[in-house]
Amino acid sequence: MSVRFFLAMLLTVPILKADSVRPIPTAGRSPVIARNGMVAASQPLAAQIGLQILRQGGNAVDAAVATAAALGLMAPMMTGPGGDVFALVYMAKTGELAGLNASGFSPAAANLDYFRERGLESIPVHGASSVTIPGAVDGWATLLERFGSMGLEEVLQPAIRYAEEGFPVSEIFASNWASAGEAFADDAEFTGSYFVNGKPPAHGDVITNKELAWTYRQIAQGGRDAFYEGEIAMRTVERLQELDWPVTAEDLAAQRSDWVEPITTTYKGHRIYELPPNGQGMAALEMLNILEGFDLQSMEHNSAPYVHLFVEAKRLAFADLEAWLADPTRAELPVSTIISKAYGTRQRQRIDPTRAAEDVATGVDSPVRWFGGRGDTVYLTVADKDRNVVSFINSIFHAFGSGIVVPGTGILLQNRGALFSLDPEHPNRIEPRKRPYHTIIPAMAFKDGRPWLSFGVMGGDLQPQGHVQVLLNMIEFGMNVQEAGEAPRASHSPSGGVGLEPGFPDGVTAKLESMGHQVRTAGAMGGYQAIEIDWERGVLIGGSDPRKDGAVAAW
Repeated sequence: MSVRFFLAMLLTVPILKADSVRPIPTAGRSPVIARNGMVAASQPLAAQIGLQILRQGGNAVDAAVATAAALGLMAPMMTGPGGDVFALVYMAKTGELAGLNASGFSPAAANLDYFRERGLESIPVHGASSVTIPGAVDGWATLLERFGSMGLEEVLQPAIRYAEEGFPVSEIFASNWASAGEAFADDAEFTGSYFVNGKPPAHGDVITNKELAWTYRQIAQGGRDAFYEGEIAMRTVERLQELDWPVTAEDLAAQRSDWVEPITTTYKGHRIYELPPNGQGMAALEMLNILEGFDLQSMEHNSAPYVHLFVEAKRLAFADLEAWLADPTRAELPVSTIISKAYGTRQRQRIDPTRAAEDVATGVDSPVRWFGGRGDTVYLTVADKDRNVVSFINSIFHAFGSGIVVPGTGILLQNRGALFSLDPEHPNRIEPRKRPYHTIIPAMAFKDGRPWLSFGVMGGDLQPQGHVQVLLNMIEFGMNVQEAGEAPRASHSPSGGVGLEPGFPDGVTAKLESMGHQVRTAGAMGGYQAIEIDWERGVLIGGSDPRKDGAVAAW
Protein backbone atom coordinates (compact mmCIF):
# COMPACT_ATOMS: atom_id res chain seq x y z
CA MET A 1 0.00 0.00 0.00
CA SER A 2 1.48 3.42 -0.99
CA VAL A 3 1.85 6.19 1.58
CA ARG A 4 -0.43 8.39 -0.57
CA PHE A 5 -3.18 5.73 -0.56
CA PHE A 6 -2.81 5.17 3.20
CA LEU A 7 -3.17 8.92 3.89
CA ALA A 8 -6.20 9.08 1.64
CA MET A 9 -7.81 6.23 3.62
CA LEU A 10 -7.16 8.06 6.88
CA LEU A 11 -9.03 11.09 5.57
CA THR A 12 -12.15 8.96 5.05
CA VAL A 13 -12.26 7.75 8.68
CA PRO A 14 -14.66 9.84 10.80
CA ILE A 15 -13.01 11.66 13.69
CA LEU A 16 -14.81 11.01 16.98
CA LYS A 17 -14.91 13.52 19.79
CA ALA A 18 -13.01 12.37 22.85
CA ASP A 19 -16.15 12.17 24.99
CA SER A 20 -17.85 9.90 22.44
CA VAL A 21 -15.15 7.21 22.51
CA ARG A 22 -16.17 4.27 24.70
CA PRO A 23 -13.32 2.49 26.49
CA ILE A 24 -12.37 -0.95 25.21
CA PRO A 25 -14.76 -3.39 26.92
CA THR A 26 -13.35 -5.44 29.76
CA ALA A 27 -15.54 -8.40 28.82
CA GLY A 28 -14.39 -11.13 26.49
CA ARG A 29 -17.54 -10.84 24.40
CA SER A 30 -20.43 -8.50 23.81
CA PRO A 31 -23.80 -8.88 25.50
CA VAL A 32 -26.52 -10.67 23.50
CA ILE A 33 -29.38 -8.39 22.40
CA ALA A 34 -32.79 -9.51 21.17
CA ARG A 35 -36.44 -8.47 21.17
CA ASN A 36 -38.70 -11.50 21.48
CA GLY A 37 -37.32 -13.74 24.19
CA MET A 38 -34.15 -14.76 25.98
CA VAL A 39 -32.77 -17.61 28.09
CA ALA A 40 -29.46 -17.39 29.95
CA ALA A 41 -28.23 -20.68 31.39
CA SER A 42 -24.99 -22.42 32.26
CA GLN A 43 -25.15 -24.97 29.41
CA PRO A 44 -25.79 -23.97 25.77
CA LEU A 45 -28.04 -26.91 24.85
CA ALA A 46 -30.18 -26.30 27.93
CA ALA A 47 -30.51 -22.62 27.00
CA GLN A 48 -31.59 -23.66 23.50
CA ILE A 49 -34.25 -25.92 24.99
CA GLY A 50 -35.69 -22.97 26.91
CA LEU A 51 -35.65 -20.89 23.74
CA GLN A 52 -37.39 -23.70 21.85
CA ILE A 53 -40.22 -23.59 24.41
CA LEU A 54 -40.54 -19.82 23.96
CA ARG A 55 -40.68 -20.15 20.19
CA GLN A 56 -43.39 -22.78 20.54
CA GLY A 57 -45.55 -20.26 22.39
CA GLY A 58 -44.59 -21.08 25.95
CA ASN A 59 -43.98 -18.35 28.46
CA ALA A 60 -40.97 -17.62 30.67
CA VAL A 61 -42.10 -20.04 33.39
CA ASP A 62 -42.53 -22.90 30.92
CA ALA A 63 -39.08 -22.21 29.49
CA ALA A 64 -37.46 -22.00 32.92
CA VAL A 65 -38.74 -25.42 34.01
CA ALA A 66 -37.75 -27.00 30.69
CA THR A 67 -34.26 -25.52 31.00
CA ALA A 68 -33.91 -26.69 34.60
CA ALA A 69 -34.89 -30.24 33.69
CA ALA A 70 -32.32 -30.27 30.89
CA LEU A 71 -29.62 -29.02 33.26
CA GLY A 72 -30.48 -31.88 35.59
CA LEU A 73 -29.37 -34.17 32.80
CA MET A 74 -26.45 -32.18 31.43
CA ALA A 75 -24.97 -30.89 34.71
CA PRO A 76 -25.78 -33.68 37.18
CA MET A 77 -22.99 -32.73 39.56
CA MET A 78 -24.82 -29.46 40.21
CA THR A 79 -28.53 -29.94 39.86
CA GLY A 80 -31.40 -32.30 39.18
CA PRO A 81 -34.79 -33.51 40.38
CA GLY A 82 -33.16 -34.65 43.63
CA GLY A 83 -32.43 -31.03 44.62
CA ASP A 84 -34.25 -27.86 45.59
CA VAL A 85 -35.58 -24.80 43.75
CA PHE A 86 -36.02 -21.12 44.57
CA ALA A 87 -37.55 -18.69 42.08
CA LEU A 88 -38.73 -15.13 41.57
CA VAL A 89 -41.46 -14.70 38.97
CA TYR A 90 -42.65 -11.40 37.49
CA MET A 91 -45.86 -11.45 35.45
CA ALA A 92 -46.12 -8.40 33.22
CA LYS A 93 -49.90 -8.42 32.81
CA THR A 94 -50.57 -8.00 36.53
CA GLY A 95 -47.25 -6.46 37.61
CA GLU A 96 -47.02 -9.17 40.27
CA LEU A 97 -43.68 -10.36 41.66
CA ALA A 98 -43.99 -13.74 43.38
CA GLY A 99 -41.42 -15.74 45.29
CA LEU A 100 -41.29 -19.53 45.49
CA ASN A 101 -39.50 -21.54 48.16
CA ALA A 102 -39.35 -25.12 46.92
CA SER A 103 -36.76 -26.37 49.37
CA GLY A 104 -37.07 -29.71 51.09
CA PHE A 105 -37.71 -30.69 54.68
CA SER A 106 -35.89 -33.03 57.02
CA PRO A 107 -37.59 -36.36 57.76
CA ALA A 108 -40.12 -36.48 60.61
CA ALA A 109 -37.79 -38.79 62.56
CA ALA A 110 -34.73 -36.53 62.20
CA ASN A 111 -33.64 -34.94 65.46
CA LEU A 112 -30.63 -34.19 67.62
CA ASP A 113 -30.86 -37.55 69.39
CA TYR A 114 -30.32 -39.41 66.12
CA PHE A 115 -26.87 -37.86 65.76
CA ARG A 116 -25.97 -38.01 69.47
CA GLU A 117 -26.67 -41.74 69.52
CA ARG A 118 -24.18 -42.19 66.66
CA GLY A 119 -21.51 -40.06 68.29
CA LEU A 120 -21.62 -37.34 65.61
CA GLU A 121 -20.73 -33.74 66.44
CA SER A 122 -21.72 -32.45 63.00
CA ILE A 123 -23.79 -33.72 60.10
CA PRO A 124 -21.64 -35.45 57.46
CA VAL A 125 -21.33 -33.59 54.15
CA HIS A 126 -22.05 -36.74 52.13
CA GLY A 127 -24.18 -39.78 52.81
CA ALA A 128 -27.77 -40.49 53.76
CA SER A 129 -27.98 -38.33 56.88
CA SER A 130 -27.27 -35.23 54.78
CA VAL A 131 -30.36 -35.82 52.62
CA THR A 132 -33.43 -33.62 52.84
CA ILE A 133 -36.57 -34.33 50.82
CA PRO A 134 -36.09 -33.05 47.24
CA GLY A 135 -38.22 -29.99 46.56
CA ALA A 136 -37.45 -29.42 42.89
CA VAL A 137 -40.16 -31.49 41.21
CA ASP A 138 -42.89 -30.09 43.44
CA GLY A 139 -41.46 -26.64 42.69
CA TRP A 140 -41.58 -27.24 38.94
CA ALA A 141 -45.20 -28.39 39.17
CA THR A 142 -46.19 -25.50 41.46
CA LEU A 143 -44.69 -22.90 39.12
CA LEU A 144 -46.41 -24.35 36.06
CA GLU A 145 -49.76 -24.69 37.81
CA ARG A 146 -49.88 -21.03 38.82
CA PHE A 147 -48.06 -19.23 36.02
CA GLY A 148 -47.28 -21.64 33.20
CA SER A 149 -49.07 -22.11 29.90
CA MET A 150 -47.77 -25.66 29.42
CA GLY A 151 -47.75 -28.76 31.59
CA LEU A 152 -44.96 -31.03 32.76
CA GLU A 153 -45.61 -33.42 29.89
CA GLU A 154 -44.72 -30.73 27.33
CA VAL A 155 -41.81 -29.03 29.07
CA LEU A 156 -40.01 -32.28 29.99
CA GLN A 157 -40.02 -33.69 26.45
CA PRO A 158 -36.78 -32.04 25.26
CA ALA A 159 -34.83 -33.30 28.29
CA ILE A 160 -36.31 -36.78 27.85
CA ARG A 161 -35.22 -36.82 24.22
CA TYR A 162 -31.65 -35.82 25.07
CA ALA A 163 -31.55 -38.36 27.90
CA GLU A 164 -32.60 -41.15 25.55
CA GLU A 165 -30.72 -40.13 22.40
CA GLY A 166 -27.62 -38.65 24.00
CA PHE A 167 -25.94 -35.27 24.43
CA PRO A 168 -22.28 -34.20 24.18
CA VAL A 169 -20.68 -33.28 27.50
CA SER A 170 -19.52 -29.65 27.61
CA GLU A 171 -15.98 -28.70 28.58
CA ILE A 172 -16.19 -27.20 32.08
CA PHE A 173 -18.87 -29.64 33.19
CA ALA A 174 -16.65 -32.51 32.00
CA SER A 175 -13.89 -31.20 34.25
CA ASN A 176 -16.34 -30.90 37.16
CA TRP A 177 -17.61 -34.41 36.46
CA ALA A 178 -14.11 -35.89 36.62
CA SER A 179 -12.86 -34.04 39.69
CA ALA A 180 -16.02 -34.43 41.78
CA GLY A 181 -16.83 -37.97 40.64
CA GLU A 182 -13.68 -39.41 42.19
CA ALA A 183 -15.25 -39.27 45.66
CA PHE A 184 -17.93 -41.76 44.57
CA ALA A 185 -15.90 -44.02 42.30
CA ASP A 186 -16.38 -47.03 44.61
CA ASP A 187 -20.19 -46.72 44.64
CA ALA A 188 -21.59 -49.10 42.02
CA GLU A 189 -24.98 -47.39 41.92
CA PHE A 190 -23.31 -44.02 41.31
CA THR A 191 -20.84 -45.21 38.69
CA GLY A 192 -23.51 -47.24 36.93
CA SER A 193 -25.57 -44.09 36.40
CA TYR A 194 -22.90 -41.40 35.98
CA PHE A 195 -19.71 -43.05 34.70
CA VAL A 196 -19.08 -44.48 31.25
CA ASN A 197 -17.03 -47.68 31.12
CA GLY A 198 -15.94 -47.07 34.68
CA LYS A 199 -14.82 -43.47 34.11
CA PRO A 200 -16.37 -40.00 34.12
CA PRO A 201 -17.32 -38.86 30.61
CA ALA A 202 -14.79 -36.65 28.85
CA HIS A 203 -15.39 -33.39 27.02
CA GLY A 204 -17.27 -34.17 23.83
CA ASP A 205 -18.37 -37.67 24.83
CA VAL A 206 -21.97 -38.32 23.80
CA ILE A 207 -23.81 -39.96 26.67
CA THR A 208 -27.32 -41.03 27.53
CA ASN A 209 -29.11 -41.47 30.84
CA LYS A 210 -31.94 -43.92 30.28
CA GLU A 211 -32.72 -44.12 33.99
CA LEU A 212 -33.26 -40.39 34.28
CA ALA A 213 -35.29 -40.49 31.07
CA TRP A 214 -37.55 -43.05 32.76
CA THR A 215 -37.92 -40.78 35.80
CA TYR A 216 -38.78 -37.77 33.68
CA ARG A 217 -41.35 -39.83 31.79
CA GLN A 218 -43.00 -40.85 35.05
CA ILE A 219 -43.20 -37.20 36.11
CA ALA A 220 -44.44 -36.10 32.67
CA GLN A 221 -47.26 -38.62 32.81
CA GLY A 222 -48.11 -38.57 36.50
CA GLY A 223 -47.14 -35.08 37.64
CA ARG A 224 -45.55 -34.35 41.01
CA ASP A 225 -47.35 -37.31 42.62
CA ALA A 226 -45.38 -39.70 40.43
CA PHE A 227 -42.24 -38.45 42.16
CA TYR A 228 -43.51 -38.15 45.74
CA GLU A 229 -46.03 -40.98 46.00
CA GLY A 230 -45.36 -43.55 43.26
CA GLU A 231 -42.65 -46.00 42.30
CA ILE A 232 -39.97 -43.32 42.49
CA ALA A 233 -40.91 -42.51 46.09
CA MET A 234 -40.86 -46.18 47.07
CA ARG A 235 -37.36 -46.65 45.64
CA THR A 236 -36.16 -43.48 47.38
CA VAL A 237 -37.46 -44.60 50.77
CA GLU A 238 -36.00 -48.09 50.40
CA ARG A 239 -32.56 -46.78 49.48
CA LEU A 240 -32.36 -44.26 52.34
CA GLN A 241 -33.68 -46.69 54.95
CA GLU A 242 -31.07 -49.22 53.81
CA LEU A 243 -28.52 -46.53 54.69
CA ASP A 244 -30.06 -45.92 58.15
CA TRP A 245 -31.75 -42.59 57.35
CA PRO A 246 -35.37 -42.74 58.56
CA VAL A 247 -37.15 -41.24 55.56
CA THR A 248 -40.69 -42.52 55.09
CA ALA A 249 -43.28 -42.49 52.33
CA GLU A 250 -45.19 -39.94 54.43
CA ASP A 251 -42.15 -37.63 54.44
CA LEU A 252 -42.05 -37.58 50.65
CA ALA A 253 -45.80 -37.17 50.26
CA ALA A 254 -45.78 -34.24 52.69
CA GLN A 255 -43.26 -32.19 50.68
CA ARG A 256 -44.66 -28.84 49.56
CA SER A 257 -43.58 -25.60 47.95
CA ASP A 258 -44.47 -22.28 49.54
CA TRP A 259 -45.23 -18.96 47.89
CA VAL A 260 -43.37 -16.33 49.90
CA GLU A 261 -43.17 -12.54 49.92
CA PRO A 262 -39.84 -11.35 48.50
CA ILE A 263 -37.71 -9.19 50.78
CA THR A 264 -36.37 -5.92 49.41
CA THR A 265 -34.27 -2.82 49.81
CA THR A 266 -33.26 0.06 47.58
CA TYR A 267 -29.86 1.09 46.24
CA LYS A 268 -29.47 4.45 44.49
CA GLY A 269 -32.75 4.43 42.60
CA HIS A 270 -32.97 0.67 42.13
CA ARG A 271 -35.14 -1.70 44.14
CA ILE A 272 -33.49 -5.06 44.79
CA TYR A 273 -35.52 -8.20 45.54
CA GLU A 274 -34.33 -11.40 47.17
CA LEU A 275 -36.14 -14.29 48.84
CA PRO A 276 -36.52 -14.46 52.63
CA PRO A 277 -34.94 -17.15 54.84
CA ASN A 278 -34.23 -20.02 54.76
CA GLY A 279 -32.04 -18.59 51.93
CA GLN A 280 -29.15 -16.12 52.14
CA GLY A 281 -30.86 -13.24 50.35
CA MET A 282 -31.00 -10.99 53.40
CA ALA A 283 -27.18 -10.86 53.46
CA ALA A 284 -27.05 -9.32 49.98
CA LEU A 285 -29.59 -6.67 51.00
CA GLU A 286 -27.74 -5.87 54.21
CA MET A 287 -24.45 -5.49 52.32
CA LEU A 288 -26.05 -3.07 49.90
CA ASN A 289 -27.52 -1.01 52.74
CA ILE A 290 -24.10 -0.82 54.40
CA LEU A 291 -22.21 0.07 51.22
CA GLU A 292 -24.72 2.66 49.98
CA GLY A 293 -23.33 5.14 52.49
CA PHE A 294 -19.81 5.07 51.03
CA ASP A 295 -18.65 7.04 47.97
CA LEU A 296 -17.72 4.00 45.92
CA GLN A 297 -17.70 5.86 42.60
CA SER A 298 -14.73 7.90 43.81
CA MET A 299 -12.70 4.72 44.16
CA GLU A 300 -10.97 2.75 41.44
CA HIS A 301 -12.91 -0.39 40.63
CA ASN A 302 -11.48 -3.39 42.51
CA SER A 303 -8.93 -1.18 44.26
CA ALA A 304 -7.80 -2.06 47.78
CA PRO A 305 -10.03 0.56 49.51
CA TYR A 306 -13.05 -0.69 47.53
CA VAL A 307 -12.36 -4.39 48.23
CA HIS A 308 -11.76 -3.60 51.91
CA LEU A 309 -15.18 -1.96 52.31
CA PHE A 310 -16.85 -4.78 50.40
CA VAL A 311 -15.22 -7.46 52.56
CA GLU A 312 -15.99 -5.69 55.82
CA ALA A 313 -19.64 -5.28 54.80
CA LYS A 314 -19.72 -8.95 53.89
CA ARG A 315 -18.31 -9.99 57.25
CA LEU A 316 -20.97 -8.01 59.10
CA ALA A 317 -23.81 -9.39 56.99
CA PHE A 318 -22.59 -12.97 57.25
CA ALA A 319 -22.27 -12.72 61.01
CA ASP A 320 -26.01 -12.07 60.95
CA LEU A 321 -26.54 -15.03 58.61
CA GLU A 322 -24.55 -17.32 60.88
CA ALA A 323 -26.61 -16.28 63.87
CA TRP A 324 -30.05 -15.97 62.35
CA LEU A 325 -30.54 -17.94 59.13
CA ALA A 326 -33.04 -20.73 59.67
CA ASP A 327 -36.51 -21.95 58.73
CA PRO A 328 -38.69 -18.88 59.47
CA THR A 329 -41.68 -21.04 60.32
CA ARG A 330 -39.75 -22.64 63.18
CA ALA A 331 -37.92 -19.69 64.72
CA GLU A 332 -38.39 -15.97 65.31
CA LEU A 333 -35.92 -14.26 62.95
CA PRO A 334 -35.14 -10.51 62.92
CA VAL A 335 -35.23 -10.24 59.13
CA SER A 336 -36.96 -6.86 58.99
CA THR A 337 -34.29 -5.41 61.29
CA ILE A 338 -31.39 -6.92 59.37
CA ILE A 339 -32.51 -5.56 55.98
CA SER A 340 -33.52 -2.11 57.25
CA LYS A 341 -31.73 1.10 56.30
CA ALA A 342 -31.35 2.05 59.96
CA TYR A 343 -29.57 -1.20 60.76
CA GLY A 344 -27.38 -0.78 57.68
CA THR A 345 -26.34 2.63 59.00
CA ARG A 346 -25.45 1.18 62.41
CA GLN A 347 -23.49 -1.65 60.81
CA ARG A 348 -21.64 0.83 58.54
CA GLN A 349 -20.39 2.65 61.61
CA ARG A 350 -18.65 -0.52 62.75
CA ILE A 351 -16.33 -0.45 59.73
CA ASP A 352 -12.85 1.06 60.04
CA PRO A 353 -12.06 2.25 56.47
CA THR A 354 -8.34 1.69 57.08
CA ARG A 355 -8.23 -1.58 59.00
CA ALA A 356 -9.79 -5.05 58.90
CA ALA A 357 -11.81 -5.94 61.97
CA GLU A 358 -10.25 -8.61 64.14
CA ASP A 359 -13.55 -10.10 65.25
CA VAL A 360 -17.02 -9.68 63.77
CA ALA A 361 -20.21 -10.71 65.53
CA THR A 362 -23.87 -10.27 64.71
CA GLY A 363 -25.36 -6.89 65.47
CA VAL A 364 -28.42 -8.62 66.93
CA ASP A 365 -27.90 -10.66 70.09
CA SER A 366 -27.63 -14.39 69.34
CA PRO A 367 -25.22 -17.31 69.56
CA VAL A 368 -23.10 -17.54 66.42
CA ARG A 369 -21.83 -20.52 64.47
CA TRP A 370 -20.57 -20.77 60.89
CA PHE A 371 -22.76 -22.75 58.49
CA GLY A 372 -21.60 -21.44 55.12
CA GLY A 373 -20.14 -23.59 52.40
CA ARG A 374 -19.10 -23.85 48.81
CA GLY A 375 -21.79 -25.38 46.68
CA ASP A 376 -22.51 -26.54 43.17
CA THR A 377 -25.55 -24.98 41.61
CA VAL A 378 -27.07 -23.86 38.34
CA TYR A 379 -28.75 -20.52 37.85
CA LEU A 380 -30.91 -19.56 34.88
CA THR A 381 -33.10 -16.65 33.90
CA VAL A 382 -35.76 -16.23 31.23
CA ALA A 383 -37.66 -13.28 29.77
CA ASP A 384 -40.36 -13.76 27.16
CA LYS A 385 -41.96 -11.57 24.48
CA ASP A 386 -44.57 -10.30 26.95
CA ARG A 387 -41.78 -9.43 29.43
CA ASN A 388 -42.69 -12.05 31.95
CA VAL A 389 -39.41 -12.68 33.78
CA VAL A 390 -38.14 -15.61 35.84
CA SER A 391 -35.07 -15.72 38.09
CA PHE A 392 -34.53 -19.38 38.91
CA ILE A 393 -31.98 -21.47 40.80
CA ASN A 394 -31.89 -25.26 41.14
CA SER A 395 -29.26 -27.12 43.15
CA ILE A 396 -28.20 -30.35 44.87
CA PHE A 397 -25.63 -28.36 46.96
CA HIS A 398 -22.17 -30.00 46.93
CA ALA A 399 -20.88 -31.66 43.77
CA PHE A 400 -23.13 -34.69 43.16
CA GLY A 401 -24.99 -33.82 46.36
CA SER A 402 -25.06 -36.60 48.92
CA GLY A 403 -23.58 -38.97 46.34
CA ILE A 404 -26.58 -41.26 46.74
CA VAL A 405 -28.35 -42.37 43.56
CA VAL A 406 -31.85 -43.80 43.89
CA PRO A 407 -31.63 -47.20 42.14
CA GLY A 408 -33.06 -47.31 38.64
CA THR A 409 -34.00 -43.62 38.55
CA GLY A 410 -30.84 -41.62 37.83
CA ILE A 411 -31.83 -39.32 40.72
CA LEU A 412 -28.96 -37.90 42.76
CA LEU A 413 -30.19 -36.83 46.17
CA GLN A 414 -29.09 -33.48 47.57
CA ASN A 415 -27.08 -32.99 50.77
CA ARG A 416 -28.72 -29.80 52.06
CA GLY A 417 -29.22 -31.38 55.47
CA ALA A 418 -25.47 -31.00 56.06
CA LEU A 419 -26.17 -27.32 56.79
CA PHE A 420 -28.34 -28.04 59.83
CA SER A 421 -26.81 -27.31 63.23
CA LEU A 422 -26.47 -29.86 66.03
CA ASP A 423 -26.35 -27.02 68.56
CA PRO A 424 -29.60 -27.32 70.55
CA GLU A 425 -29.64 -23.54 71.15
CA HIS A 426 -29.30 -22.50 67.52
CA PRO A 427 -32.41 -21.57 65.46
CA ASN A 428 -31.04 -23.74 62.63
CA ARG A 429 -30.84 -26.90 64.78
CA ILE A 430 -32.12 -30.03 63.11
CA GLU A 431 -35.70 -30.88 63.97
CA PRO A 432 -38.45 -32.95 62.33
CA ARG A 433 -39.91 -31.66 59.05
CA LYS A 434 -37.78 -28.50 59.01
CA ARG A 435 -35.98 -26.66 56.22
CA PRO A 436 -32.23 -26.11 56.67
CA TYR A 437 -30.02 -23.07 56.15
CA HIS A 438 -29.90 -22.63 52.39
CA THR A 439 -27.37 -20.97 50.10
CA ILE A 440 -29.19 -20.65 46.76
CA ILE A 441 -30.76 -17.27 45.98
CA PRO A 442 -32.30 -15.87 42.78
CA ALA A 443 -32.42 -12.08 42.50
CA MET A 444 -34.18 -9.36 40.56
CA ALA A 445 -33.66 -5.59 40.46
CA PHE A 446 -36.37 -3.09 39.48
CA LYS A 447 -36.10 0.44 38.16
CA ASP A 448 -39.08 2.76 37.70
CA GLY A 449 -41.38 0.06 39.04
CA ARG A 450 -40.48 -2.65 36.50
CA PRO A 451 -37.83 -5.37 36.24
CA TRP A 452 -34.46 -4.01 35.14
CA LEU A 453 -32.16 -6.96 35.85
CA SER A 454 -32.89 -10.63 36.49
CA PHE A 455 -29.70 -12.31 37.66
CA GLY A 456 -27.92 -14.77 39.88
CA VAL A 457 -24.42 -15.84 40.83
CA MET A 458 -23.80 -19.50 41.65
CA GLY A 459 -21.39 -20.79 44.26
CA GLY A 460 -22.48 -21.47 47.86
CA ASP A 461 -21.66 -18.59 50.18
CA LEU A 462 -20.28 -16.61 47.21
CA GLN A 463 -23.83 -15.94 46.06
CA PRO A 464 -24.72 -12.85 48.15
CA GLN A 465 -21.19 -11.55 47.58
CA GLY A 466 -21.58 -12.07 43.83
CA HIS A 467 -25.00 -10.38 43.76
CA VAL A 468 -23.57 -7.27 45.40
CA GLN A 469 -20.53 -7.12 43.11
CA VAL A 470 -22.62 -7.46 39.95
CA LEU A 471 -24.97 -4.68 41.05
CA LEU A 472 -22.12 -2.37 42.05
CA ASN A 473 -20.35 -3.08 38.75
CA MET A 474 -23.40 -1.88 36.85
CA ILE A 475 -24.82 0.85 39.11
CA GLU A 476 -21.59 2.39 40.41
CA PHE A 477 -19.12 1.66 37.62
CA GLY A 478 -21.33 1.69 34.51
CA MET A 479 -20.52 -1.79 33.25
CA ASN A 480 -22.84 -3.56 30.83
CA VAL A 481 -24.53 -6.83 31.73
CA GLN A 482 -21.71 -8.95 30.28
CA GLU A 483 -18.85 -6.92 31.76
CA ALA A 484 -20.50 -6.94 35.18
CA GLY A 485 -20.39 -10.73 35.29
CA GLU A 486 -16.94 -11.18 33.78
CA ALA A 487 -15.12 -8.66 35.98
CA PRO A 488 -12.70 -10.27 38.48
CA ARG A 489 -14.40 -11.17 41.75
CA ALA A 490 -13.38 -10.95 45.37
CA SER A 491 -14.76 -13.19 48.07
CA HIS A 492 -14.26 -13.74 51.76
CA SER A 493 -14.53 -16.80 53.95
CA PRO A 494 -13.59 -17.24 57.63
CA SER A 495 -11.13 -20.02 56.84
CA GLY A 496 -9.63 -18.69 53.60
CA GLY A 497 -9.60 -14.94 54.12
CA VAL A 498 -9.95 -12.73 51.05
CA GLY A 499 -9.81 -14.53 47.73
CA LEU A 500 -9.01 -12.52 44.60
CA GLU A 501 -9.40 -13.83 41.09
CA PRO A 502 -6.64 -12.94 38.61
CA GLY A 503 -7.05 -9.49 37.07
CA PHE A 504 -7.05 -7.18 40.09
CA PRO A 505 -4.94 -4.02 39.82
CA ASP A 506 -1.27 -4.21 40.78
CA GLY A 507 -0.59 -3.65 44.45
CA VAL A 508 -4.05 -4.59 45.71
CA THR A 509 -2.87 -7.70 47.54
CA ALA A 510 -0.06 -5.90 49.36
CA LYS A 511 -2.31 -3.01 50.32
CA LEU A 512 -5.03 -5.29 51.66
CA GLU A 513 -2.48 -7.24 53.67
CA SER A 514 -1.19 -3.98 55.15
CA MET A 515 -4.78 -3.33 56.28
CA GLY A 516 -4.89 -6.64 58.15
CA HIS A 517 -6.48 -8.96 55.60
CA GLN A 518 -5.27 -12.43 54.76
CA VAL A 519 -5.24 -12.56 50.95
CA ARG A 520 -4.93 -15.45 48.52
CA THR A 521 -5.11 -15.81 44.75
CA ALA A 522 -8.23 -17.76 43.86
CA GLY A 523 -9.34 -19.65 40.79
CA ALA A 524 -12.59 -18.93 39.01
CA MET A 525 -15.30 -18.19 41.55
CA GLY A 526 -18.94 -18.89 40.90
CA GLY A 527 -20.93 -18.51 37.73
CA TYR A 528 -23.33 -15.82 36.54
CA GLN A 529 -26.26 -15.40 34.19
CA ALA A 530 -28.35 -12.27 33.71
CA ILE A 531 -30.94 -10.57 31.54
CA GLU A 532 -31.34 -6.81 31.48
CA ILE A 533 -34.73 -5.50 30.35
CA ASP A 534 -34.63 -2.25 28.39
CA TRP A 535 -38.29 -1.22 28.38
CA GLU A 536 -37.76 2.05 26.52
CA ARG A 537 -36.11 0.47 23.46
CA GLY A 538 -37.98 -2.83 23.69
CA VAL A 539 -34.89 -5.06 23.89
CA LEU A 540 -33.47 -7.74 26.15
CA ILE A 541 -29.73 -7.73 26.89
CA GLY A 542 -28.14 -10.92 28.15
CA GLY A 543 -24.88 -11.83 29.85
CA SER A 544 -23.38 -15.25 30.54
CA ASP A 545 -20.31 -16.12 32.57
CA PRO A 546 -17.24 -17.63 30.83
CA ARG A 547 -16.41 -19.29 34.15
CA LYS A 548 -19.07 -21.83 33.16
CA ASP A 549 -20.19 -23.39 29.89
CA GLY A 550 -23.07 -20.95 29.78
CA ALA A 551 -24.77 -19.19 26.91
CA VAL A 552 -27.52 -16.73 26.15
CA ALA A 553 -30.08 -18.03 23.66
CA ALA A 554 -32.37 -15.42 22.14
CA TRP A 555 -34.61 -14.48 19.23
